[in-house]
Amino acid sequence: MTHPFRRRRAAALSAALLLGSAPARAAEGVLQAPADIAWVAMAAALVFFMQAGFALLEGGCTRAKNATNVILKNYADLCFGILAFWAVGYGLMFGANPSGWLGTDGFGFDGADGGEAVFFVYQAMFAATAATIVSGAVAERMRFWPYVLGSIALTALIYPVFGSWVWGGFRGGSGWLADLGFVDFAGSTVVHSVGGWCALAAVLVLGPRLGRFGADGGVRTIPGHNLPMVALGVFILWLGWFGFNGGSTLAAEAAVGTVLMNTQLAAAAGAVGTLAALYLLRRPPAAMAILNGALAGLVAITAGCASMTAPFAVITGLIGGAVAVLGSRFLEALRVDDVVGAVPVHAFAGAWGTLAAGLFHVDGLFDGGRIAIQAIGIGAAFIWTFPAALLLFGLLRGFLSLRASTLHEQHGLDYTEHADIGYPEFQPPGGPSR
Repeated sequence: MTHPFRRRRAAALSAALLLGSAPARAAEGVLQAPADIAWVAMAAALVFFMQAGFALLEGGCTRAKNATNVILKNYADLCFGILAFWAVGYGLMFGANPSGWLGTDGFGFDGADGGEAVFFVYQAMFAATAATIVSGAVAERMRFWPYVLGSIALTALIYPVFGSWVWGGFRGGSGWLADLGFVDFAGSTVVHSVGGWCALAAVLVLGPRLGRFGADGGVRTIPGHNLPMVALGVFILWLGWFGFNGGSTLAAEAAVGTVLMNTQLAAAAGAVGTLAALYLLRRPPAAMAILNGALAGLVAITAGCASMTAPFAVITGLIGGAVAVLGSRFLEALRVDDVVGAVPVHAFAGAWGTLAAGLFHVDGLFDGGRIAIQAIGIGAAFIWTFPAALLLFGLLRGFLSLRASTLHEQHGLDYTEHADIGYPEFQPPGGPSR
């Protein structure tokens, strides 16, 4: 199943050709009905609320001395990212795409078409989500302004280019992966794996936090300061996912129910899958792992939530939760420091979910051709995103001071980057704290 606007656009394109109208109007008829516009507007608000969830999750996962810094990075993703996506990214991703590789119009879209304006608002929140995935992974050691520049590049270029290959051509044409039949309904790969691969590149360029790994190879836990805050963030993200997946129907229709049911089942199964993996590995049922397990289930189902039956949605979520646990252990073994587990949850579980969308597709289970196409899309996302992000963060490190100094990292980025203190009752100004 392709992204839902394609089905409508195909009919609109046939009509446009008969009437001799321009390809740029091929999306006419999409998001014109008042009920559809209202539903997508509400879904956009739910996805916007996910930014609050990310802020709580990432803020709680950090030490008190860095909580304000990581929350402000989330805020910057929203503000700078939306402007960058409006100016450049939206046109690259959704503009007329005759080549299958890049959009060619829609830059600085003016919003005169109310239906497309709602579509822009919705998609801009997806772009901000992809950028926000990075902020938690690099927490506690990346400086604020270089991070903002990286967020702008991600939302203006890295994310939209891959997105154009899968969802592109709202104004005409289509992406080359979409033409192959690649299935990614709401963005397991387009949003989550792209954000996750960018996060992986960033943490590799930055290196681990001070004290995260011992000289003997041992892994040292650096606990966040507020697990209840993390849990609340995950609940908010779970709620927002109903807009993330359900709104991707781009229509107020019965299919929304199937999408929401599969989303709910996979999220619950993700937590259960995490618990099962922890039990088999003889690990304690740690709160952070279980909370991330639900997120991994949500990420995994995002590609196939509209194209698989409920039992397979459960299987997808269960395996997604296990993937997050195993992925975290794998990164620790490689001495890669990802503060919130963004890479296992978004990149690894996103890749699994995209493959599952081919394995469990309602039009034919375990179809070799469809599975191969899914694998091509997963590979294309990595081949484009990871090297591009490595180059981006490498350039930022070369031309700017990307990582905070040792002294600043010890004192905390709240004070050294912003002259703020998140918890003044417990932190002396400028002094080191846990």
